[in-house]
Amino acid sequence: MSEKESNGTRLREIISVIHKHQIARGVTPEKLRLILEDLGPTYIKLGQIMSMRSDIFPKKICDEFMRLRSEVTPMPFSEVREVIEHAYGTKLEDVFEEIQETPIGSASIAQVHKAKLKSGETVVVKVQRKGIYETMSRDIAFLHRAVKLMPPINMAGLVDMNQVLDEMWVVAQDEMNFLAEAANMEEFARLNKNVAFVTSPMLYREYTTTQVLVMEYIDGIGVDEKEKLLEAGYDLCEIGSKMADNYVKQIMEDGFFHADPHPGNMRIRDGKIVWIDMGMMGRFSQRDQVLLGKVIKGVATNDVSLIVEAVLSLGDFHDKPDQKLLYSDIGDWLTKYGNANFGGLNMGTLMQDLMDIMKENRVSMPHSLTMLVRGLTTIEGVIAEIAPDINVVQVAAARMSGNRFSTSNMKEELHIGAKEVWQALQKGIKIPSYISDLLRSYMHGQTSINLDLHATDDLTLMLNALVRRLVMGFLIMALLISSSIICTTNMEPKLLGIPALGAIGYFLAIIFTALVFISHIRSKKKKR
Repeated sequence: MSEKESNGTRLREIISVIHKHQIARGVTPEKLRLILEDLGPTYIKLGQIMSMRSDIFPKKICDEFMRLRSEVTPMPFSEVREVIEHAYGTKLEDVFEEIQETPIGSASIAQVHKAKLKSGETVVVKVQRKGIYETMSRDIAFLHRAVKLMPPINMAGLVDMNQVLDEMWVVAQDEMNFLAEAANMEEFARLNKNVAFVTSPMLYREYTTTQVLVMEYIDGIGVDEKEKLLEAGYDLCEIGSKMADNYVKQIMEDGFFHADPHPGNMRIRDGKIVWIDMGMMGRFSQRDQVLLGKVIKGVATNDVSLIVEAVLSLGDFHDKPDQKLLYSDIGDWLTKYGNANFGGLNMGTLMQDLMDIMKENRVSMPHSLTMLVRGLTTIEGVIAEIAPDINVVQVAAARMSGNRFSTSNMKEELHIGAKEVWQALQKGIKIPSYISDLLRSYMHGQTSINLDLHATDDLTLMLNALVRRLVMGFLIMALLISSSIICTTNMEPKLLGIPALGAIGYFLAIIFTALVFISHIRSKKKKR
């Protein structure tokens, strides 16, 4: 079938699904979700990726797309065999002693089968759907063409749909590369090797390719199977607390976190939380970790300026920011959450509301931050089910306090602080030239200055004192300069060999300097 015929067939399928759901009678988030499910694995995966882009798409759509089913119709075992044998270049039986034909899970990109290696270990084999790369590539290209036929769409004023599709395709390609997932598994294991209550499946690297991934089989108990956990003697509060603590560690310390922590991706085995499926991971730089910490600290200390500073550094502004409006919006957000008891806060909701403010102010946030919002929302839901008294915000605040002076944090804080000082110095050096330009423009009638000051009594007194000291400073400077000029002449009368008028000027400059110094000392004592 030619590409033109393939696109025509796909178009007819899409039209048929749209007609089935009677989209002409109105579109709802639920209806969109059902349409994506009927369109098959490619569109389900696109919808799942879209659910993480709350900085672009409306929250209602993202929430609904999070419900997209992870289980889809499995591919026939004949295709599973074909993919494995193509990846290994040998017969299936040459690698595995046995493999179950019925999958234990089937998702949009891959499905997993329980198997036994020739060496006797029980494993899980993750097999990529046959032709999924070509199918998704074709569908993305089709959607690009469809977007061209539609009126220009600018979601939240931030990014056009073509850019959104490109980003989704990049994410989807990462998930389709099982060598990348294998690297994620190894990095996660390394970062958590010293955490006594956390583990992850062992990777069989020698059997892993871009299309086939082999890992240790994990039995254990699902984190949402409360009755089984209790029967096995587990403390649900302890599990919830450790789960929250480790997730906060992944975010705040490792900068490498599980982006899809739903119950199916966590199990309890031998007293440990086992994290599985590392296909979708979020990553923060050290700088982003520090800035995110500032946001949390700003909420804890009710400091709007600290949050605005972090947001301005994190975000990507598509227009010149209205800092006054941003400050006001964040102030309202902080009023909503800053006075609440930490035990009653929900970090996922808190961060989602902040993302909404960014969207309204035409600021796009890093993709890793949108992944974090989804991850927090998901894991807080899991923890709420098994241990309602555990609060992730409290856990984050406690961990931040305990690691406040860690070496890495101090280095990053010093780096950011040094950068801010350098920027301030650069701006400070330019102040005289700015003032000169401003005064020159004003003298030529090119600039008008309107000041609307609402000063308190304290501010008025401070400004008056500042003006007096500036005037005294200019007077002292004038006396010193004029006296020095006079002293270069032979003006009579003279005092101690120098013109008397110059000597008097020096004397007055010394007196005025002493008065300014005494006044400064007295004002400091009054403040105390």
